[in-house]
Amino acid sequence: MSNVATIPRAGTALTTAEHQAAIWSALKSSIYPGASDQSISLVLDYCTAAGLDPMQKPVHIVPMWDSNSRSMRDVVMPGIGLYRVQASRSGQFAGMSEPEFGPMLTEQVGAMQVTFPEWCRVTVYRQLPNGHIAEFTAKEYWIENYAIKGGKDKDQSPNAMWLKRVRGQIAKCAQAQALRMAFPEIGSQPTAEEMEGKSIIDSEATAVPRQAARAELPAYPADEFIRNLPKWWDLIASGKKSADELIAMLQSKATFTAEQLDEIRNPPRDEADEAGAAGQEVQS
Repeated sequence: MSNVATIPRAGTALTTAEHQAAIWSALKSSIYPGASDQSISLVLDYCTAAGLDPMQKPVHIVPMWDSNSRSMRDVVMPGIGLYRVQASRSGQFAGMSEPEFGPMLTEQVGAMQVTFPEWCRVTVYRQLPNGHIAEFTAKEYWIENYAIKGGKDKDQSPNAMWLKRVRGQIAKCAQAQALRMAFPEIGSQPTAEEMEGKSIIDSEATAVPRQAARAELPAYPADEFIRNLPKWWDLIASGKKSADELIAMLQSKATFTAEQLDEIRNPPRDEADEAGAAGQEVQS
């Protein structure tokens, strides 16, 4: 039985129609905004069966492609937060290591070049009944876990979250795997973070296969990079384009090194801004 907090089930003396209506309204407007009534019902059924409090968002609604019906459908899946809570409340959770990342790679992924850590490794510690601290280590590869943009063009590029958090998202996947290894009783279902952007094939969730990489693009000339870098910084500073939008546009024409991408994303701070920031620190 899960130790996660529960709510009174419908039909008991401790719940009312008004209470159920309030829960439904909160789920629709705040916790799962934009979700259909059918998906909200799926969440409530899942939480009722597992004895979970839906107001704590222990599960997520993940749109997935169903190869059998040839259509998208919502699937309810546990979040990494639920696995963390369940492990903690077992009384045997003895901590978790900081995520360790592999070397940064720059590869053509779908329609763009992306710089990402090759892998992430996490260890979960569990204190066994005899007092021994057992270690359970999971190593997950970014290329095998990232969520695709998809859409009508079936774009295999990473979606916005996996582009923005190339380390954070794979760290969640490694944590989830390590938690399942250490605490198999919490369940074997993949988390929403792991299954976003995947496809359901023969009732099982699998990764959508990557498209073949496009013809390799030429490297961006070093002299042109030095000449154009200030212009790109100005474009980002003006707010006309974000660093990621600019990089996506540039990478459609040429390849860039990881160092060049870092330079684009990290323009030098203006001396006046630095002086102002220093003054604010002194005043505070």
